[in-house]
Amino acid sequence: MMTRAMARLLLIAILIMMPKILFATDEVKPAGREKMGFDHESVSRELRDFWDRWRKNFGVGAAREERPLISLMLRNRERLGLSADQIKNLERIRNDFTKESIKSDADLRIAEMDLDSLLEAQPVEMTQVEAKIREIERIRGDLRIARVQAIEKGKEQLSADQRRQFRELLADQNLTRFYFSTQR
Repeated sequence: MMTRAMARLLLIAILIMMPKILFATDEVKPAGREKMGFDHESVSRELRDFWDRWRKNFGVGAAREERPLISLMLRNRERLGLSADQIKNLERIRNDFTKESIKSDADLRIAEMDLDSLLEAQPVEMTQVEAKIREIERIRGDLRIARVQAIEKGKEQLSADQRRQFRELLADQNLTRFYFSTQR
């Protein structure tokens, strides 16, 4: 199934690029393509951004703390026997993290744009580039930490029996190794 999805993604990318490749002539100068926004770096960046969004939305290859654990708890509220208070708390935790994630994603995009501008300058000011890259990685790290914290808060909402049931649910979906590496 994964290979089919990857093949479809590759086919879509090829179909998107095909008209630009077929209708490009030798008469077109590289500056013209840059003005149209078609250079190898921008295409590469767009494909990388697309892949990151696709992976984030569909959970493909996501790190263990990136899986939608709290949403999975909420989708299985009846099976886990969640109380109204537990549901309310889990939804609040999920919504708070979603808000923080949206803000961080916007900050990250802005910082990446700033980095691109710094890299276009001649000569490149390495101290500014280094500071911007460190800022970008700090934003990514803070977001990962916030995600883990949200997941841990979500797990704290469950009773010991509910955590056991949830581990069984994850085992049914082959996700156990991504969570609950330590028994609580």
